[in-house]
Amino acid sequence: MTSLLRRAKPIKAIRNPAQIPHKLTQTPTPARPRQNPCPSQLQTLNPSRVLQFVSFSTQSSSKFPEYEMPSVTWGVVQGRKEKLVSRVIICDYLKTLGIVPDELENLELPSTVEVMRERVEFLQKLGLTIDDINEYPLMLGCSVRKNIIPVLGYLEKIGIQRSKLGEFVKNYPQVLHASVVVELAPVVKFLRGLDVEKLDIGYVLQKYPELLGFKLEGTMSTSVAYLVSIGVSPRDIGPMVTQYPYLLGMRVGTMIKPLVDYLVSFGLPKKILARMLEKRAYILGYDLEETVKPNVECLLSFGIRRESLASVIAQYPQIIGLPLKAKLSSQQYFFNLKLKIDPDGFARVIEKMPQIVSLHQHVIMKPVDFLIGRVISSEDVAKMIVKCPQLIALRVELMKNSYYFFKTEMGRPIKELVEFPEYFTYSLESRIKPRYQRLKSRGIRCSLNWLLNCSDQRFEERLQGDYIETEGVGPTFCVGGKLELPGSEIVSDEEDESDDEVLYRRTVCL
Repeated sequence: MTSLLRRAKPIKAIRNPAQIPHKLTQTPTPARPRQNPCPSQLQTLNPSRVLQFVSFSTQSSSKFPEYEMPSVTWGVVQGRKEKLVSRVIICDYLKTLGIVPDELENLELPSTVEVMRERVEFLQKLGLTIDDINEYPLMLGCSVRKNIIPVLGYLEKIGIQRSKLGEFVKNYPQVLHASVVVELAPVVKFLRGLDVEKLDIGYVLQKYPELLGFKLEGTMSTSVAYLVSIGVSPRDIGPMVTQYPYLLGMRVGTMIKPLVDYLVSFGLPKKILARMLEKRAYILGYDLEETVKPNVECLLSFGIRRESLASVIAQYPQIIGLPLKAKLSSQQYFFNLKLKIDPDGFARVIEKMPQIVSLHQHVIMKPVDFLIGRVISSEDVAKMIVKCPQLIALRVELMKNSYYFFKTEMGRPIKELVEFPEYFTYSLESRIKPRYQRLKSRGIRCSLNWLLNCSDQRFEERLQGDYIETEGVGPTFCVGGKLELPGSEIVSDEEDESDDEVLYRRTVCL
């Protein structure tokens, strides 16, 4: 009976923390990487072995006060001196590999060199170099079995190819510290909730791996909510994220809203801006102060009128993110030298077709040489380009067919082409030939503008009329978002609300 009481005393001592000497209390250890579930940890321990272990550890602690309470973090019971010795040995081993262990000072390291060697070799097999490990040495604190393998297995499961896992870890090594259940899976579920296709999840995360470290209720949610509030369709958020996932990391107050407000200040309607962002989400990445504002000032300095800025941006949104000054200077010089178009005419060309700033000069010269080769003077060609800049982006083969029909079938003078250069922009087979044949059968003689510059319905109405109506100009963009069509009323707010797509197509129509 006495022996049983003696054996029970150490257990009682541990059950009552107040009786543990101050030197034996554990000191706080640095936070370790969150470990993923490991089946080996779920095995049931033998109760008799637990009692023997507790009894031995307490007795040894009383005999050797320099030792702390045992820690089984890495499977080996170590004292303070043993930990220091093993840390020194491991740091020396890392130094021999070229790894600088300075940042590992507050990190709990494994008890043996063999475990650390296993981690280093595993990372190297993954494709990481010593330099990559030195960029983020804290990855050496991650257990191969408890952290690295579960994380990599999950990344491969969601669509990241095994051959690209090394590059992924190199770009975002912090992912090795994450818990699959607590941190990674909720982010993937959030992306799926935004209508990002399952097959695109891996692509999105490879493009912007930092998404795995964001909180769901933070920047990601607010940026999506703001985009929807300005008119972006919720069903288009998924494709936008797939195209440009960085928008989920942008703060609304400092990045997205200032850019939107600045563009709207030129008269660009929010709904049209929303359609632009749906198709080209990367516009949100343009820096407002360093790129967008200087480019707008550059457009104004080259003669583009302020009231035309909204139309220019709506037609070619990329223009606010290009190295614009160099491109405009080069094109303006080329237009003046080769096409005999002065700076004011060049500004009118940019207003009508801003894509010209990115058009190669040898592409521009092909239709110009074709027109000059058809006995059209350089001055008339310049007038035609200023009136219809789309000419210099046409395929010469199509222009040849249209010109041949104009001369042989229609038998009209070149002067009419100079007055209405838009003739070359219409389809020969679907518009020019059918309409001309109907006019010819009725013996009607009219201008090219009256013949071509109207819809099929309007053309039928003209044929049924007893008179030839006055010719008018095409649609024009009005600052403020409404569209004024000749012979019709201004689009109302109600129509604007109910038919966004029609408004957008008409507004950006060239």
